[in-house]
Amino acid sequence: MYAVVEIAGEQLKVAPAEKVVVPKLPAEAGQKVTFDRVLLLGGEGTLKIGAPVVEGATVIATVLSHSKDDKILVFKKKRRKGYRVLRGHRQQYSQIQIDTVGM
Repeated sequence: MYAVVEIAGEQLKVAPAEKVVVPKLPAEAGQKVTFDRVLLLGGEGTLKIGAPVVEGATVIATVLSHSKDDKILVFKKKRRKGYRVLRGHRQQYSQIQIDTVGM
Protein backbone atom coordinates (compact mmCIF):
# COMPACT_ATOMS: atom_id res chain seq x y z
CA MET A 1 0.00 0.00 0.00
CA TYR A 2 1.24 3.49 -0.82
CA ALA A 3 -0.09 7.04 -0.68
CA VAL A 4 0.63 10.48 -2.04
CA VAL A 5 0.37 12.81 0.94
CA GLU A 6 0.83 16.55 1.40
CA ILE A 7 3.24 17.27 4.26
CA ALA A 8 4.12 20.90 5.06
CA GLY A 9 3.29 22.05 1.54
CA GLU A 10 5.17 19.25 -0.24
CA GLN A 11 3.60 16.26 -1.99
CA LEU A 12 5.39 12.96 -1.30
CA LYS A 13 4.79 9.34 -2.25
CA VAL A 14 5.13 7.27 0.93
CA ALA A 15 4.84 3.63 1.91
CA PRO A 16 4.95 1.85 5.30
CA ALA A 17 8.39 1.42 6.93
CA GLU A 18 9.85 4.16 4.69
CA LYS A 19 12.02 6.99 6.05
CA VAL A 20 11.36 10.44 4.59
CA VAL A 21 12.94 13.87 5.11
CA VAL A 22 10.36 16.69 5.26
CA PRO A 23 10.40 20.37 6.30
CA LYS A 24 10.53 20.75 10.09
CA LEU A 25 7.40 19.60 11.89
CA PRO A 26 6.17 21.05 15.22
CA ALA A 27 6.61 17.74 17.08
CA GLU A 28 9.30 16.31 19.33
CA ALA A 29 11.48 13.36 18.35
CA GLY A 30 9.69 10.11 19.15
CA GLN A 31 6.19 11.58 18.83
CA LYS A 32 3.63 10.20 16.39
CA VAL A 33 2.08 12.57 13.86
CA THR A 34 -0.99 12.04 11.67
CA PHE A 35 -1.36 13.42 8.16
CA ASP A 36 -4.91 13.55 6.82
CA ARG A 37 -4.23 15.36 3.52
CA VAL A 38 -3.94 12.15 1.49
CA LEU A 39 -4.28 12.97 -2.21
CA LEU A 40 -4.03 9.43 -3.57
CA LEU A 41 -4.24 5.97 -2.00
CA GLY A 42 -3.16 2.90 -3.91
CA GLY A 43 -1.96 -0.66 -3.70
CA GLU A 44 -3.27 -4.22 -3.98
CA GLY A 45 -4.84 -3.49 -7.38
CA THR A 46 -6.97 -0.57 -6.16
CA LEU A 47 -6.54 3.15 -6.61
CA LYS A 48 -8.46 5.92 -4.86
CA ILE A 49 -7.96 9.46 -6.09
CA GLY A 50 -9.13 12.36 -3.94
CA ALA A 51 -10.86 15.50 -5.06
CA PRO A 52 -8.82 17.14 -3.51
CA VAL A 53 -8.31 14.60 -0.67
CA VAL A 54 -9.37 11.00 -0.05
CA GLU A 55 -12.01 11.04 2.71
CA GLY A 56 -11.07 9.02 5.79
CA ALA A 57 -7.54 8.21 4.63
CA THR A 58 -4.67 8.89 7.03
CA VAL A 59 -0.92 8.40 7.23
CA ILE A 60 0.62 7.90 10.67
CA ALA A 61 4.35 8.53 11.11
CA THR A 62 6.92 8.76 13.90
CA VAL A 63 9.33 11.71 14.09
CA LEU A 64 12.85 10.29 14.28
CA SER A 65 15.00 13.43 14.46
CA HIS A 66 15.41 17.08 13.51
CA SER A 67 18.40 18.41 11.57
CA LYS A 68 19.63 21.33 9.49
CA ASP A 69 20.76 21.43 5.88
CA ASP A 70 24.10 22.87 4.76
CA LYS A 71 24.48 26.62 4.98
CA ILE A 72 23.62 28.63 1.89
CA LEU A 73 25.46 31.95 1.57
CA VAL A 74 23.81 34.89 -0.20
CA PHE A 75 26.31 37.61 -1.11
CA LYS A 76 25.18 40.91 -2.61
CA LYS A 77 27.55 43.55 -3.95
CA LYS A 78 27.36 46.72 -6.00
CA ARG A 79 30.63 47.66 -7.59
CA ARG A 80 32.32 50.96 -6.74
CA LYS A 81 29.65 51.80 -4.14
CA GLY A 82 31.02 50.05 -1.04
CA TYR A 83 27.85 47.97 -0.71
CA ARG A 84 28.44 44.40 0.44
CA VAL A 85 25.98 42.18 2.32
CA LEU A 86 26.57 38.56 3.35
CA ARG A 87 23.64 36.54 4.65
CA GLY A 88 23.41 32.86 5.45
CA HIS A 89 20.50 30.44 5.70
CA ARG A 90 20.15 26.87 7.02
CA GLN A 91 16.88 25.07 6.26
CA GLN A 92 15.54 22.88 9.08
CA TYR A 93 14.25 19.38 8.36
CA SER A 94 12.59 16.50 10.21
CA GLN A 95 13.22 12.85 9.46
CA ILE A 96 10.09 10.73 9.84
CA GLN A 97 9.32 7.03 9.49
CA ILE A 98 5.96 6.03 8.01
CA ASP A 99 4.13 3.58 10.29
CA THR A 100 0.76 3.02 8.63
CA VAL A 101 -1.02 4.04 5.45
CA GLY A 102 -4.72 3.43 5.04
CA MET A 103 -8.32 4.28 5.74
